[in-house]
Amino acid sequence: MKIIGIIPARYGSSRFPGKPLVDILGKSMIQRVYEQCKKASSLTNIIVATDDERIFNHVIEFGGKVIMTSSSHPSGTDRCNEVVQKLEEHYDIAINIQGDEPYINPEQIDQVANLFSTKEVSIATLVKKIEDKSLISDINSPKAIFDSNGIAQNFCREITNFSTKKTYFKHIGIYGYRTKTLSEICKLPPSKNEINERLEQLRWLDNNYLIKVGVTTHEGISVDTPEDIEKIKAQMG
Repeated sequence: MKIIGIIPARYGSSRFPGKPLVDILGKSMIQRVYEQCKKASSLTNIIVATDDERIFNHVIEFGGKVIMTSSSHPSGTDRCNEVVQKLEEHYDIAINIQGDEPYINPEQIDQVANLFSTKEVSIATLVKKIEDKSLISDINSPKAIFDSNGIAQNFCREITNFSTKKTYFKHIGIYGYRTKTLSEICKLPPSKNEINERLEQLRWLDNNYLIKVGVTTHEGISVDTPEDIEKIKAQMG
């Protein structure tokens, strides 16, 4: 099975413009993500997908592979699809890797790849058990609901019928898609549930795509604001 890792990297972030190029202990964030991806044994190839020449040139400078994509994509999913469509080489699976987790654990990438063990799985993603109960009502931390076979049933931003007897899981934003599925889901219009919750994965569920969920114990620090860089430096320095 040929698997490509794609790292979407936009320059124009509303909260942190130029985020992929920020320096973290001597290397840019996008270089650190790329180097972590190289440690994943499941990936046949790794490509950064960007809409900015500064990021494009920087990736070339550190020896990475990069493809220029449209600036009009509504999501990283669409950016990944453009890369897959542009490549002459065929890949069975594409893994969408967050470009703002400079110390992503490569085991997570391999875990997503391993979830495609049966042909019924169209899309795969990861979750982590919620230990901090305050996250249950945090709308900025999406949750995943799945059955005993690890098949996603729903995603939401807030648990409204909270029970102390239940275990809840935070959704970790890494996705794997069969490349055929990736092409299909990017042609679908937003669903009502997706619009209400602002979660694109609900569009896929609403259109009956099987999403396999893996439980991880790892969670990297994602960079949303300049203050997050200082937290990472303190932890990794």
